[in-house]
Amino acid sequence: MGALGTLLGFALSLYLLVLIARMVLDWVGMVAATPPWARRARSLAHAATEPVIGPVRRVVRPVRLGGISLDLAFTLVFVGVVVLRGIAFAL
Repeated sequence: MGALGTLLGFALSLYLLVLIARMVLDWVGMVAATPPWARRARSLAHAATEPVIGPVRRVVRPVRLGGISLDLAFTLVFVGVVVLRGIAFAL
């Protein structure tokens, strides 16, 4: 089971990197005008992560804090991937 756990752990690590890229690209998109390559990278990151985040978002709605909205679905998926990654590498 060690090789399977390691393989799953690496796949979850890769997914975690895509989640981090999505987060950074979303922040950059809010702060400044983004070049075309950043918009393309952002759409790729969203396409890779939205199949997991979307169903969680339907269950856990974003929290409104005055004029902003805090997306807890992203946070829950991020923490879940970190926990699952730790479990997979421990196998």
